[in-house]
Amino acid sequence: MCAPSRYDQARAYKKGGIMPVSRKFPCRRVSRRSVLQSSAAMLSAPLVAKATAAFGQEKLAGTGEVVVYGYGGSFTQNLRKYVFDPFTKATGIRVVDVIADLAGPQLKAMHEAGRVDWDVAFLSDVEPGYALLREAGMFMPIDYSLWDDEALKGVPESARRTDAVVAFQNATLLVYDERAFPKGGPKNWSEFWNVKEFPGPRGYNGVGGPAPILFALMADGVAHKDLWPLSDDKIDRALKKLDQIKPHITKWWAAGGEPIQLLINREYALSSVFDGRALAAIKRGLPIRMVWDGATIGATDWTVLKGGPNSANAQKFIAFVNRAETAAAFTQAAGYPGPNLNQLKYLPADLVPLISINPDNAAKAVRLDATWVLAKRPDGKTNADHIQERWLAWRAQ
Repeated sequence: MCAPSRYDQARAYKKGGIMPVSRKFPCRRVSRRSVLQSSAAMLSAPLVAKATAAFGQEKLAGTGEVVVYGYGGSFTQNLRKYVFDPFTKATGIRVVDVIADLAGPQLKAMHEAGRVDWDVAFLSDVEPGYALLREAGMFMPIDYSLWDDEALKGVPESARRTDAVVAFQNATLLVYDERAFPKGGPKNWSEFWNVKEFPGPRGYNGVGGPAPILFALMADGVAHKDLWPLSDDKIDRALKKLDQIKPHITKWWAAGGEPIQLLINREYALSSVFDGRALAAIKRGLPIRMVWDGATIGATDWTVLKGGPNSANAQKFIAFVNRAETAAAFTQAAGYPGPNLNQLKYLPADLVPLISINPDNAAKAVRLDATWVLAKRPDGKTNADHIQERWLAWRAQ
């Protein structure tokens, strides 16, 4: 069972005067959770969003509680201090934590049992269970009437969906060790493949998924606008391109922490890396350079669960967390940015160039096409399943 220890709870909450509440649910360990926890743990403490009655405003004031799912560890502890407790101070609504690795299996079980115990949950938009839960009608429409005008203008329409709103986005990108390339390293995936001009041991995501295929296509000259959909001929082309770099990959990494550690140890000179891991390493003063050209960006959404015990409070929580100052606190606490672009003026100047919502970085990146990834093929399998089968077969050669 996954839940914070009593020591962790006491340490996280002792200053707030709010008794911690933990509800345990079964979970399994996956790299995504550890990536988010570790990235959040290594970032400097953010400024706390203004938590005043005026900031809460009458329309967000309330009583009782709201049950919010999180990944646990430092991720949830940081959000507690810099987002949840300010929400309670501003509105009078207490945030109750529930912890699990992935929300999807828990939500499926609740739906089947006809009893929903949570109010708010994160779900990755490329998680297969997301589409099934949406089809089952498990998510309430987001009440955008509670949002400040600033938040509505700051959060792009593409992130404000009918029954979900982006909570944060994560990227996988090219990173290199500045010690290996003191005069400047590769600037894109084509140069990652250029072993003559940029020699050195390389790392690459060995788990699979769309990102490694997209990187290879960009290395082979495919323009960003022409990447989707990943048709079979494009997958063939990507795997053929990967044949060229395969002998130069010293280790195919599987866990999020591996490539950064191998870069630090100089076992890699360059590698694909999760942005939160790279950001945390840079904040620790390590000589890591992030390359945003060709980064792939995915999103994880907030959802308000239909039938949850505190739906009205859940809507107020979603409205609060998407305000610019709260969004800036969330980004610093979690290590991954929420969508409100107005938060950029509240973030430390040295952090802005390192995150995916920086307009310069966003213009160079490629967004994952979640709709296509989860769409079913004629054989009944999803495109995600098909890509994974092709990837594993290629790796086995």
